Amino acid sequence: MIGRLTGVADSIEDGRCLIEVNGVGYVVFLSARSLAALPAPPARASVLVETQVREDAITLYGFIDQAERDWFRLLTTIQGVGSKVALALLSALPPDRLAAAIASGDRASVTRAPGVGPKLAARLIAELRERVLAMPVGAVSGLNAIPVAAAPSGATGDALSALINLGYRRGEAEQALAASIAALGAEAALDALIRDGLRRLAR
Repeated sequence: MIGRLTGVADSIEDGRCLIEVNGVGYVVFLSARSLAALPAPPARASVLVETQVREDAITLYGFIDQAERDWFRLLTTIQGVGSKVALALLSALPPDRLAAAIASGDRASVTRAPGVGPKLAARLIAELRERVLAMPVGAVSGLNAIPVAAAPSGATGDALSALINLGYRRGEAEQALAASIAALGAEAALDALIRDGLRRLAR
């Protein structure tokens, strides 16, 4: 099974790239984000790979970072989400924005991806909402387990930690939550604070 390819990006087409490694050309399908991050051909490139083996084909899916590959694997565990739809989701929303959309229940953002209708968006949100905070969201946003020193306690502290781990800067997350608390009240539930905070941060 192929886990990574490093070679010359010989050509880039819509949704895929040909990477030549030791004289062998591999066709790799990538999201729009990963394709945009590749150097202009001909140039040396390296991509993480998810290999899918079926009776009639061996297909390679490439990713510019570990976060995107982890999200691809997670998305394809959901009924109705095949490899093509998973790449469409990652093309429409990079990992940090996809995590934010799922955590906040933002169906409109999720349905931006071709092939994702309201019913599938609802299923994605319902099945992945509790798993979002454990997922990486990419080096581009500088995320992954940013420490929350001296965070407020209770639901406010948990909401602040969630927003920071989704990639928002501490200062902007604190401002958004302050506005959320002012609007919803100090006794607001955690999920309500996160949803309202994400809505404010998305503006």
